[in-house]
Amino acid sequence: MNTMRKDHKLLVTIVKRGKASRVTKAAKSAGAEGGTTLLGEGVGIHEKRHFFGLDALHEKEIVLTLIPEDILADVVHAITTNAKLNEPGHGVGFLLDVRRTLGIAHLGYEDEEKELDDMTDNIKHRGFNLIITIVNKGEAGKVIDASNRGGAEGGTVMSGRGSGIHEKAKLFSLQIEPEKDVVLTLIKRDKTKQVLNAIDEDVHINEPGRGIAFVLPVEETVGIHHLMEHEAGNE
Repeated sequence: MNTMRKDHKLLVTIVKRGKASRVTKAAKSAGAEGGTTLLGEGVGIHEKRHFFGLDALHEKEIVLTLIPEDILADVVHAITTNAKLNEPGHGVGFLLDVRRTLGIAHLGYEDEEKELDDMTDNIKHRGFNLIITIVNKGEAGKVIDASNRGGAEGGTVMSGRGSGIHEKAKLFSLQIEPEKDVVLTLIKRDKTKQVLNAIDEDVHINEPGRGIAFVLPVEETVGIHHLMEHEAGNE
């Protein structure tokens, strides 16, 4: 296994359609390596909830930015300022803890796997993690197959766009953001390490330009009763 790192935060920024590029540009200017944009719909406190008697949903862009803690304050400030998040009606952002990251070997940080190892040694191994894997378009199948080999039961794929440090394509002087597959994998906490190992081995995610994966802690789940019953039976 190559370099894995835990001292990151995931900044999720939700803005109006067409504003994601402003968020990504601000993040890069402050030292972040890139971001991934997903499309969505929603309604905020300053937006009309109904239109001619019908529920109104406004187009949104959701930007995922993985940020090392040593530049976190600078990146958050840059995004907040440039996207005007402190002004009403411009969007919202929130931070999530990240347990592990995979696919940033070029940063050259020392390997630290103790936290994942500790999960198998005590009560902390109970419960679930969410692995988010972002790869080039068309690679989602490899991620799901690898995750299944590592012990996951499946995965959910979303389409997005984004660019990292190894992607700087332009067309007629316009920046191009390549299409991405974003794979969500809910996994029992004690199987997290082996699923990450499988993704690394099958997808080669630690090679430059292949993608990134990171682990988020899950506090509570619904809809997976068979797995919960299995955990209860092992206590």
